[in-house]
Amino acid sequence: MKLYRTKKGILIENEGAYYAPKEPSWDKFLNDDDLFDKMQACIRDSPPDPEGAEKIKDFLLPPVENQEIWASGVTYFKSKLGRQEESKDSGGGTFYEMVYNAERPELFMKATGSRARGHGDKVRIRKDSTWDVPEPELTLVMSSSGKIIGYTIGNDMSSRSIEGENPLYLPQAKIYDGSAAVGPCIYVTDQPLPSGTTIHLEISRNGSTVFSERIAISQIKREFTQLAGFLYREYTFPHGSLLMTGTGIVPDSTFTLQSGDKIKISIDGIGTLVNTVE
Repeated sequence: MKLYRTKKGILIENEGAYYAPKEPSWDKFLNDDDLFDKMQACIRDSPPDPEGAEKIKDFLLPPVENQEIWASGVTYFKSKLGRQEESKDSGGGTFYEMVYNAERPELFMKATGSRARGHGDKVRIRKDSTWDVPEPELTLVMSSSGKIIGYTIGNDMSSRSIEGENPLYLPQAKIYDGSAAVGPCIYVTDQPLPSGTTIHLEISRNGSTVFSERIAISQIKREFTQLAGFLYREYTFPHGSLLMTGTGIVPDSTFTLQSGDKIKISIDGIGTLVNTVE
């Protein structure tokens, strides 16, 4: 099942049909450890919404309201190598080797819900950065208790030139207006995602593909419950949270985003998130 947030209210998609829950609040509806069962009950007790497809097409919003968006770093081996390469001149490369092998993961704040961009929205690159990339990431959706209740697609826009200068510049490289996009929906299931679930990134410029790569989530080193456990260890989320789980697709230094580039991130079972660089 898929859960959408629109200007016309909440929508559930199941087997090509759409259903509108009576609950008007996204925060209240989403923040439920039994979200899967609640959505099933809504499908069982509600008639299909004949305008559902139009609402999603014309009124779609990011699937986040008062939830905070966080991110995980260095969870793929390829990401570790990429971070070491970008920071080798600053002497910070060893830090990424250490965090990749450590028990404690790298976690950082990415955006508040009000700052998130959604499917079809524009994302940004910093004016003071010279090397910028999108980072396509499977994103966990969690309740206020820390339970993983769904999944969505995340675009963790990153200024690699700034982070490469010094690892302490990470917040500036990661957190700025238009740096986080999520969507288009939340995929809700009562089963773990298959290990073969694939993330695919495609970047096009002037109508031509300039970068394309894919990776399976089986390449993520850390368990999702481990990431969630560290995030919730000493921090509370009254409305729940979203946590990007890191990227294994790392364009090298010969590639940087430009204004007008179209970023398409697809994840099996969830859908496709499309953003254009402002």
